[in-house]
Amino acid sequence: MLLVLLPCRRQFYRRSSLISEPFTAGWTLAVASAVLFSFWLGFFVHRHVEYSSELWWQFTLRGDAPRFLRAATGVMVAGAVLALYRLLRTARPVAPGQGPADLDAVREVVSRATSAGAHLALVGDKSFLFSPGRDAFIMYATQGRSRIAMGDPVGPPGACVELIRRFRDDCRRQELWPVFYEVTPDDLPQYLDAGFTLSKMGEEGRVPLGDFSLEGSSRKGMRRVTSHLERQGGVFEIVPAESLPPILPRLRTISDKWLAAKSAREKRFSLGFFNEPYLRQTPAAIIRQNNEIRAFATLWLSGGKEELSIDLMRYEPDTLDDTMEYLFIRLMLWGQEQGYRWFNLGMAPLAGMEDGDHAPLWHRMGSFLYRHGEHFYNFQGLRAFKDRFDPVWRPMYLASPGGFGLPVILANIATLISGGPKGIVSR
Repeated sequence: MLLVLLPCRRQFYRRSSLISEPFTAGWTLAVASAVLFSFWLGFFVHRHVEYSSELWWQFTLRGDAPRFLRAATGVMVAGAVLALYRLLRTARPVAPGQGPADLDAVREVVSRATSAGAHLALVGDKSFLFSPGRDAFIMYATQGRSRIAMGDPVGPPGACVELIRRFRDDCRRQELWPVFYEVTPDDLPQYLDAGFTLSKMGEEGRVPLGDFSLEGSSRKGMRRVTSHLERQGGVFEIVPAESLPPILPRLRTISDKWLAAKSAREKRFSLGFFNEPYLRQTPAAIIRQNNEIRAFATLWLSGGKEELSIDLMRYEPDTLDDTMEYLFIRLMLWGQEQGYRWFNLGMAPLAGMEDGDHAPLWHRMGSFLYRHGEHFYNFQGLRAFKDRFDPVWRPMYLASPGGFGLPVILANIATLISGGPKGIVSR
């Protein structure tokens, strides 16, 4: 058999866990002790029964000794099968640690990236796969059998094409599902060529800033919001990253109150969370009233002034109505002054999905949840709020192996973003 398999050695590319068994010595000792103690207890209880080969096939109403022998044999066989499976299965990978040089390379690539979402690499909850020239990377995290990349690869297009294939091949070696979450239409051919299945996840809204203005009848509501907030003493301000440390305690207080009022917990992966080392790396927009900070949003500024966006957006529960809309308006005007092309409003989940008879099953399910899932998430309200700014909508996709594993992949993504299973079911 060895001679038959040797020519096929290159096909066996997955590493087994024969020498990387995750069971610790303590766990192994505890399991072995429990099994051995149960065997001793059985022999002790039935010590008065004289052993004979007939015990193995005696089936009687009160035949406890034969039942014990057969059960003990079953436990030993099951234990042997489980041990063999664990030794020969594919070893679960350990996420590589990121050193200072890796983090410096990430910051350098992010500073040149044309997508504002590249700043998610700075949050500190992801691992990275770098291109050979370290001029591009994929940021990812592993949940269950899914290795999930956040967005498209970050970097030059030529390096990103090869990264997609490397990411796919690495996942296959480790018996993981390769997944790209929230990919843009620009690189869809690359994912299709690499064997991925595409599923629409929603639509992303971007406001063109070149002709953005508060003039005209269609912007009457925005002018009203702006004048009302400023009459009430609202003041908009951009705070550079280096000036943030003194006001971080105040921002922390606002964030904690906002989470408590929403009965929410911090999200992960696809959104940043209140983490002071992360916040110190980006500027912030704040709203003051009576010289006190009442609301803030952390800013993502892309390279080449292609687009800007916001990540964390928090405000005092008793702040003035329309404060967040005022913050968006002022940010768009500021971005226009600075020469940015787009303001990225982020994604509206499940928006724009077909619901006809010929639509894919996932689209029909997503459309149904979009229309009737307001108790769990404000799908339609979020889309309506972003529509006030007349954005250009573009579809966003999930690139995955597809098939029957898609529901599990979606559950893994939800678990990763929610910070655990508890976050999925909580309000």
